[in-house]
Amino acid sequence: MGFKIGVMVDSFRLGIREGLKKSKEVGADGVQIYAVHGEMDPANLNQAARKELLQFIKDQGLVVSALCGDLGSPGFTNAQMNPERIEKSKQIVDLACDLETNVITTHIGVVPSDPTSERYRVLQDACNQIGAYAEEKGCHFAIETGPEPSETLRKFLDSLQTKGVGVNFDPANLAMVIGEDAAAAVANLGPYIVHTHAKDGVQYKPIDPELVYDPEKLSASPEVQIPDYFQEVPLGEGQVAWPEYLAALKKEGFEGFLTIEREVGKNPEGDIRLAVDFLKKLIG
Repeated sequence: MGFKIGVMVDSFRLGIREGLKKSKEVGADGVQIYAVHGEMDPANLNQAARKELLQFIKDQGLVVSALCGDLGSPGFTNAQMNPERIEKSKQIVDLACDLETNVITTHIGVVPSDPTSERYRVLQDACNQIGAYAEEKGCHFAIETGPEPSETLRKFLDSLQTKGVGVNFDPANLAMVIGEDAAAAVANLGPYIVHTHAKDGVQYKPIDPELVYDPEKLSASPEVQIPDYFQEVPLGEGQVAWPEYLAALKKEGFEGFLTIEREVGKNPEGDIRLAVDFLKKLIG
């Protein structure tokens, strides 16, 4: 066993089937797919369509590394909105099972450092419900790193009553938003890591994570321009120390998918091809 290379199909900006073909072409072993709206909304895929899509993926020689079930801001921080969002997340878990993956990644909102706060309780309740459902199905609802320090996220995960919640480790988010070293964060979160994003970035100066992960708060602060604070860059050109990071993952026993995500840039395919080459050289 060793690391496997994945690609976020949506990063190609080509649509699902063309993105799947391109993923194979660039040398990926697997793919992650957004499953929230459009043709990949679980409500728009009946059983026949799911079987047909899975067969198409297999025909490319690929597997699904994870689905992305990110419902956007405010994550699961709003108690009134949560029943509908929890139900939708369960539907995405069901779709994951049908597409033969057991990982559903998401952002839940910024986890506060104070475990006695109301937001903490609201997040716990939502994650316990979705996590219990995922665990029953043999899946993991995986919280993406970045909105809070890894130590805060670890304490939150330890507080949950289910083993169905894990971590989608994104080293770039931690570098860009928190200014945290990836290898150190892996040591904090190790047992919970079930999937990773291969992404890189640079932090220019610290920023309040609330502004990054809440568009309403950001729009209310016009003086804050994100490019002044951080930037996503091609793999190997940022502040992620890749050899140390991958060694830390191995030490914790993770040898799963390094899934390339490229959210910016004018030439995503070119950047993804470079990222595949970069990772292949690193992992041999």
